[in-house]
Amino acid sequence: MLNIDVFCVFPEAVDAALRVGVVGRAIERGVVGYRSFDLRDFSPNGRIDDMPYGGGAGMVVRVDVVARAFEEVYGAPAREVRNTRRVVLTEPAGRPLVQAYVDDIAAGPDLTVVCGRYGGVDERVRTELCTEAVSLGDFVLSGGEIVASALADAVVRRLDGVLGNAESLIGESFSGEGVVGPPMYTRPAVWDGEEVPGVLLSGNHAEIRAWRERESRTRSEARGTGRRSP
Repeated sequence: MLNIDVFCVFPEAVDAALRVGVVGRAIERGVVGYRSFDLRDFSPNGRIDDMPYGGGAGMVVRVDVVARAFEEVYGAPAREVRNTRRVVLTEPAGRPLVQAYVDDIAAGPDLTVVCGRYGGVDERVRTELCTEAVSLGDFVLSGGEIVASALADAVVRRLDGVLGNAESLIGESFSGEGVVGPPMYTRPAVWDGEEVPGVLLSGNHAEIRAWRERESRTRSEARGTGRRSP
């Protein structure tokens, strides 16, 4: 069973995102282990940040606070936690969060996520306590809780026994590199003059499969160029 721990400033934000839907049910059923921790609980005065050396705006999350959190939770020296767990820091300079990375996480050891916050995290957290860093993209968030929620959600749904129909993972967006899924339709067949493509109503599975493959390629190419397909 995969276990996921998240260390952050607002654990309730991550809890709210993960304890619903199929991921929430997986946690309740014990398919995956999940815990969240407030970093402020591991600081003597409740402060986890301080002014940056060299000056500048913003505050920086302290390495000693993160280390103390690891030692109290795992009962081992903070530097050794990454020997048995994948320890991921959320920060803008991290590697992009893509499906191949999600699959690698899902197939690997237990996961620990440290959420960035304020003006950044002391670099020694990344170099001495973490195995890697990850980012949602080239933009800045107020904190890493959203990244942790996205990563955990994407990982959990890949685990055996989470989705009611495992075939849902086959052919979905990003099941192939850079590939997105085709357009999907359901009832009503006609809405406000807009009709469902006739091939989907034909019952011809070979033609439907071919249509979906073509549409998937078109959408993937449009996504790569930033052009919205008609």
